[in-house]
Amino acid sequence: METETATLRGTRTPEEARVIQWRAAELVRAGYSTFDADVISIHTEIDLHRAVELPQRGCPPDLALRILL
Repeated sequence: METETATLRGTRTPEEARVIQWRAAELVRAGYSTFDADVISIHTEIDLHRAVELPQRGCPPDLALRILL
């Protein structure tokens, strides 16, 4: 799954870009839209486990996004 955005190109190391792509893939699997997953994944200060847990506990992904940001 290609989730790298223009914002990431040139501003992140290849390793950081891979981590962000992995985070985005995990967030999509948790129920977030691709766009929302990309938004959350670039905010590396957001705990991925918390972001994944919210939809698993029944929180709608759009509300989870507002909570996390």
